[in-house]
Amino acid sequence: MPHTQSLSRSPMAADASDLELAFRAASGDEMAFEAIMRRHNRLLFRTARAIVKSDTDAEDAVQQAYLQAWQGLGEFRADAKLSTWLVRIVVNEALGQLRRRQLKLVPLDSMMASTQSIDADWQQDDMDRSPDRTAMRAELRQIMEARIDMLPDDFRKVFMLRGVEEMSVEEVSQILEIPEATVRTRFFRARSMLREGLSQDLDMALSDAFTFDGERCNRIVSLVKARLSPR
Repeated sequence: MPHTQSLSRSPMAADASDLELAFRAASGDEMAFEAIMRRHNRLLFRTARAIVKSDTDAEDAVQQAYLQAWQGLGEFRADAKLSTWLVRIVVNEALGQLRRRQLKLVPLDSMMASTQSIDADWQQDDMDRSPDRTAMRAELRQIMEARIDMLPDDFRKVFMLRGVEEMSVEEVSQILEIPEATVRTRFFRARSMLREGLSQDLDMALSDAFTFDGERCNRIVSLVKARLSPR
C-alpha cells in the first residue's frame, strides 16, 4: 500500500483509514498507533471485560494486547479488518489471563441472587439529562451489566461482540473460531436469557452498557505509550 504523505500527524486524524494508520505504525510512528488505540479502545475493552468480568483485569488485557500488536504490526495483512485482528489478540490475552490467574467464576445461580457486586462508578456521556433520567438509566445500565456478566462464558463473549459491538456473524465466527451457525445460536439464546430479566428495558439500556469513559481511554493510551519499545 503506498504511503499517504498528506495524512495528518495528529493522533486523532479522523480521516485516516485503519490501513493507513497501521502502515505508519508498523514503521514506528507512535502517533499513528495512538490514533489506532483511541479508535479501538472501547471495542477491545468491552471484549476483554466480557471474558474476565473485571474492569481492572480488562484494562490490563487491553494494554498487553496493544503491546503485542505494536510488535506484530509488520505481520498485519489487509485481508482482515484491523479491528478484527486486534480483537483476536485481546481475546487470546484475556483467555490467557484467566488461565494464568486461575480465576474462579461465581456460579450462575449465586449471581442471579444479587447484582450488588457491579461497580457503580459508570460516568454518563450525556450531562444534559435530567437528574431523574440520569438516575434511571444508571440503574438500568447496572442491571444490564449484571445480567450480561451472569451469562455463561461462551454466550457472553458472543453477545458482547455481536449484540453490543454489532460485529457481523462472520467477524465473530473468525474471532472466536467457531462456526457461524454456532454464533447465531449462542446469540439467540443469550438474548433470550437476558429478556427473561430485562424485557422491554433491554434495547434502551444496551447502548449504555459498559460505558467507556474518557479517563479510562486516556489512561490505557498513556500506559501503553510509556511501554512501547522503539523500532
